[in-house]
Amino acid sequence: MSKMLSALLASVLLAACGSGDDTPTAGAPVADDTEQALGRLSAAALRAHVAYLAADDMRGRMTGSDEYDMAARYVAQRFEAFGLRPGGVDGWFQQVPLLAYRIDVDSAAVTLHRDDGDTGLKWRDDFVMSGDKTRAQTRVRGDVVYVGYGIHAPELGYSDYDGIDVRGKIVALFGGAPDSFPHNERAYYSSGRSKAAEMVARGAIGWIGLRSRLDRQRRSWERITQNAGVRPGMSWVKLSGEASDYHAELRGAATLNEQAATELFDGTPISFAAAEDAAAAGTPRSTPLGIQVTLQRNTAHEHIESPNVIGILPGSDPVLAGEYVVFSAHLDHIGSGAAVNGDSIYNGAYDNAMGVSLLLEAARALAAMPVAPPRSILFVAVTGEERGLLGSDYFAHYPTVPSGALIADVNLDMPLFLYPVADVIAFGAEHSTLDAMIEPAVGREGFALTSDPLPEEVLFIRSDQYSFVRQGMPSVFLVPGFASSDPAIDGRARFMEHLQTHYHQPSDDLSRPVDWPSALRFARANVRIGLALARAPQRPAWHAGDFFGEKFSRPKVRAAAAQ
Repeated sequence: MSKMLSALLASVLLAACGSGDDTPTAGAPVADDTEQALGRLSAAALRAHVAYLAADDMRGRMTGSDEYDMAARYVAQRFEAFGLRPGGVDGWFQQVPLLAYRIDVDSAAVTLHRDDGDTGLKWRDDFVMSGDKTRAQTRVRGDVVYVGYGIHAPELGYSDYDGIDVRGKIVALFGGAPDSFPHNERAYYSSGRSKAAEMVARGAIGWIGLRSRLDRQRRSWERITQNAGVRPGMSWVKLSGEASDYHAELRGAATLNEQAATELFDGTPISFAAAEDAAAAGTPRSTPLGIQVTLQRNTAHEHIESPNVIGILPGSDPVLAGEYVVFSAHLDHIGSGAAVNGDSIYNGAYDNAMGVSLLLEAARALAAMPVAPPRSILFVAVTGEERGLLGSDYFAHYPTVPSGALIADVNLDMPLFLYPVADVIAFGAEHSTLDAMIEPAVGREGFALTSDPLPEEVLFIRSDQYSFVRQGMPSVFLVPGFASSDPAIDGRARFMEHLQTHYHQPSDDLSRPVDWPSALRFARANVRIGLALARAPQRPAWHAGDFFGEKFSRPKVRAAAAQ
């Protein structure tokens, strides 16, 4: 470990042992153990954790890297110093078996076949693709059928597949879902997992991704291709030895830019512009395109491991101690890559050193209580979120405590404190009785609770809480909202500027501004939520008729897993 990192670790140890910042806020009551726990939180400790995890020496904490392992040991050392018990399979660690796959970009090819000849598209200029999860070589040729968003949602009166046969065909589809969908349904049906399962069930043999006007507005083709082929894809490996979320039926896939998509649709029954219009209007216009495409690629594979880090605070109640509240945050980021302004390290300061910092401080505060909460609490720093929610999905499938004992997940991912924060967004709280606990908890820290301001980003399915939801567990994903308590600062503008300029870029580093008083209040609200869950007489339950509760209720999940 470098001198710089050793010095940072020493500063965190000092904070954890009780610096001046650990005293309760002036004038705050200390009459009960809740206030004592809150008084243990400090902006200095939050800052030190972020400084350590997002330092250049950590090189972006790529899943499977030595630097990620260094970050994992740091978290384990902190858990041990706080007095938690090891909750992994090997002490603090649950090793996640992974299959890393990297495309040979020289082999990647997309060829359009027309009656008047063949046209080969160019890697990165026209298309990108990832490797195959298990096969060294794949090549598939087939007729192309345009299927809109690739969604079948009969409960919403919508289907892109009605009247269309895609057996043995390559489907071309837009990402996302119609903006007319309620936001819960929009999130679910936007999921790549949902779309892949639907196309496989209908007999498709490959797919071509199309970028809508909204997609192009959110992210440029230059951003999409910036690190194409540089980083490996990954899949966690089941106990059976199979790669997770793998569909052998799909023998090829590629994503096209606007110009290549226009060429694909040229001379077909629907132009690309008309397809875009139909998608924007939420109107199915699925149709065979009357063109064949060949997709091919070579892929190199490697088996690796990367650990989740798990600490347990045992509960104090003889009965409720057998139930577990989960705090989660992903420890990985995306490593190094293409240089931007001379910087090739993608530090991930906000994404997600900040979330791990909040998880660590929640662990320290709750572990310091004179009497532990009635229920036990699991603190899980997961690997592979940036590779596809891998560590959380593995843990949710193979928890290190009885699966039925997990009652709720509180997830922390990329909380942005770019201004004095006035509100909190609790993605997922409305689906279950978690809502009744969260609003008063954030309210006690002066935050308003607001609804999802970016439904088109479908954030609820894009972080680790969704792994727990898919296993039937009520979950919530907490982030600061857009409201600034300083009327001179436009919180939404700063939030969006970060997404468009710094998200998954080298500039998400220690130079980013942080309003530490807001971070401290957020940390306090997070601890209050954990205490409310750990003390509640009843475990959280899905609201009657809730969309996600109906899709993923635990009896249904167990039945599906048994098939």
